[in-house]
Amino acid sequence: MNKHLKTNPPGLALIHEFESCRLEAYLCPAGIWTIGWGCTFYEDGTRVKKGDRISKKQAEDLFKTILPRFEEQVRKAVTAPLTLNQFSALVSFTFNCGEANLKKSTLLKKVNANPADRSIAAEFAKWKNGGGRELPGLVRRRKAESDLYFS
Repeated sequence: MNKHLKTNPPGLALIHEFESCRLEAYLCPAGIWTIGWGCTFYEDGTRVKKGDRISKKQAEDLFKTILPRFEEQVRKAVTAPLTLNQFSALVSFTFNCGEANLKKSTLLKKVNANPADRSIAAEFAKWKNGGGRELPGLVRRRKAESDLYFS
């Protein structure tokens, strides 16, 4: 039902805005080594580690390779028909929070029950913590995802 959907330009812009591109591995607030556009692993599945460095082109290529994995995770998890904006917002969420968190979330349950349910906005907002504390960047990101979802 959603198998034809791909992240749209507003969804890509949202991910890029909140991830930013860093060419040297860094620890994200959750304590996970990250590189490029928020990637925690490489094309072959190897985890990013301290000291890793990549070029801008490698960062772009890595993102283009990794993003479809998250799109596929959303396609598999969501059983209700989605708009392109809804799909893109959920891909951004999954890219940031991970497939396991999407699958266990009330957000997903509500999307599958009724994608137009306005209480879904509050479910996005719940995912605002990183490293055990509320992060202003995650509060803004969840709001942006919710806004995209309902636009």
